[in-house]
Amino acid sequence: MPNYKLIYFNMRGRAEIIRYIFAYLDIKYEDHRIEQADWPEIKSTLPFGKIPILEVDGLKLHQSLAIARYLTKTTDLAGKTATEQWQVDAMVDTLDDFMSRFPWAEKKQEVKNQIFNELLTCEAPHLLQDLETYLGDKEWFIGDSVTWADFYWDICSTTLLVFKPGLLNNCPRLQTLRKKVQAIPAIADWLQRRPQTKL
Repeated sequence: MPNYKLIYFNMRGRAEIIRYIFAYLDIKYEDHRIEQADWPEIKSTLPFGKIPILEVDGLKLHQSLAIARYLTKTTDLAGKTATEQWQVDAMVDTLDDFMSRFPWAEKKQEVKNQIFNELLTCEAPHLLQDLETYLGDKEWFIGDSVTWADFYWDICSTTLLVFKPGLLNNCPRLQTLRKKVQAIPAIADWLQRRPQTKL
């Protein structure tokens, strides 16, 4: 088994999907959380100056979703067939497209608040309705078992609910999917013991 070291801030953010996958697959790793004050010094040592980074026996991997695909590639979490794997990737990319539209690093609070409000009030309901329809009466987004697309939905929706707690009020199926993910024993255990952070 390789030695894994995950490097990110002390927050869920873009590293949380990797932590969910490690938890579900019962893979040991070092969850190295850096302080904001140390970031400028660390940034210059990293590929493309971005985190999360996953060190695998010293090899530095970057880009959170690429890392997630790397970790799930030979497991059912990626989907059981080539078609399911495409569906998983497409669902993750759909969610990430939306999450990437938020100005997370915007310094002007007024501008940040305005864009967040517009996205959560005007854009999010359309996406959520599409997701609700896509899920339909299925137990999971893709296939007949959990995939990392279900994990990513739980992670993204948890963050969105911080900013708009009633966001899923009209999405009972999506709420049920969140509960199902959070009830998986390995995920429930991780949620119980992870550091509590806002994002």
